[in-house]
Amino acid sequence: MILKNQSKVILRQNLCMRSMQCLICMMPLHINYAHADSSKEFMQSVKSGISQIFVPKPDENYNKADIHTLSNFQLDTSKVQELPVIQGSDRALAFSKNQPTYQPVSQLSFNETILRALQRSPDVSQSVSVLAGQGAYIDVAKAGYYPQLSGGLSTGDLSSGERGRQLISLNATQMLYDFGKVKSGVDIEQAKLAAEQANVLLSIDNVAYETANAIVNIKRYQEITQIAQQQINGISRIAEIANLRAQAGISTQADPVQARANLEAAQANLVVQQTQLKKFQQKLRTLLGADVTSQDWAIPERVVRDSDLYRDPEFNQIPSMIAAQAQVEVAKFQKQQSKLTNYPTLSVKGSLSQALNGRNPNNNEDDGMYNSIMLEASSNLYQGGAKASQTRAASYAEEAAKAKVNSVYLDVLDEIRVLREEIENKQHLMSILMARKETSIRTRELYQEQYKLGTRSAVDLLNAEQSIHSAAQEIENARYDIYDAIVRYITVTGRSRDLYDLNNIPIQGFEIQP
Repeated sequence: MILKNQSKVILRQNLCMRSMQCLICMMPLHINYAHADSSKEFMQSVKSGISQIFVPKPDENYNKADIHTLSNFQLDTSKVQELPVIQGSDRALAFSKNQPTYQPVSQLSFNETILRALQRSPDVSQSVSVLAGQGAYIDVAKAGYYPQLSGGLSTGDLSSGERGRQLISLNATQMLYDFGKVKSGVDIEQAKLAAEQANVLLSIDNVAYETANAIVNIKRYQEITQIAQQQINGISRIAEIANLRAQAGISTQADPVQARANLEAAQANLVVQQTQLKKFQQKLRTLLGADVTSQDWAIPERVVRDSDLYRDPEFNQIPSMIAAQAQVEVAKFQKQQSKLTNYPTLSVKGSLSQALNGRNPNNNEDDGMYNSIMLEASSNLYQGGAKASQTRAASYAEEAAKAKVNSVYLDVLDEIRVLREEIENKQHLMSILMARKETSIRTRELYQEQYKLGTRSAVDLLNAEQSIHSAAQEIENARYDIYDAIVRYITVTGRSRDLYDLNNIPIQGFEIQP
């Protein structure tokens, strides 16, 4: 009996040594056996090897950007060409049954131009796609209410004589009561859906503002280029008179030279204004997908009249505020969900298994079939303090979301006040500039008479001409600064959908219902 027990001990030791050798062979760390004479060093080496098996090695290159790797992709711009394009001819083109037939650019009004830009904007497409994906996540959360089916095929114990057995199993679980855990998950996804809807509204407002801003600036520089051309014409007339008087000996040769310098400056100013005009025309061309150089828009009076510049805005209608408030609701539901994880889940479970080429471990029958139905109450009793940490994290997230709401409120309020001040100051500036223009016109008339009498030089006449057109240019800049500020005010206060007639109209599948 003693020899038999000793043989068992030796056999166990041999198995342990073999297991240790196998584990060492599997270790990714190379153990230096030359220094393994000491048992302490050997065990430290073994421990280090085991830690590398069960603990992932951190990536120390996360803060290094490899441009060659990041840029290893092909840019596909073919989809850009498939965007709805407004044709420049009288023939409209429909790309599919679901695509609207667009009118030529020359027939578009202010609001229609904004709508067409929205219908082809990739930014709106992206927001709508993200919104659709979030809608699918709600269905994912609701799936917890329905039966969960699983099945599989497994072999027997590979260390026993049952290794050749196969076991086919089918399991079904139906949640009966979970204290509202699934419902809280659904509430979270629905709150995220509201946030994504607000993001779509933000995208729509941004694209609408970009389009309206481009139209306003096109109108601005169309007016200013006309003024610049009038300035060239006026200085040209003065230069012609100065040349004639210099040739007749009535005035010095300095007058034609000075007139030519002013004429060149006016010509340079015209080029600058034309450049600005073309810049905004190209911006609108990008938004619409067609040439807009021949289009002449009229800014609707309703944009100014119904902007409600001095009425308190409805903050709950502003998309940025809606998005911030939705994040508060998300944080609240996440906090509630983290608390509900402390409660158990009651489920009914059913299983069916069929053994092939061996015994069914559930009933120990050869090639046997086994089925069962049971009630199960499951709960995570302890997770190393993870539940309490999740609750704290959700509480902090809720406070951060509430602070974000206050931040958005202050930002909107500040921008509204700044825009109101800007509009009032520009209106006051316009009245001064108009008076200055009238004075400059009167001055030019007097200088012309005095120039004919020889009591005024050509420089005085050129300065008077320059003053008139400079005042006219500043008046138009102030006028369209007001228009631009009003357009920005409409966007900031969330009134784009009302004033641009975007309600109850499908915009890339998204419809705004007031």
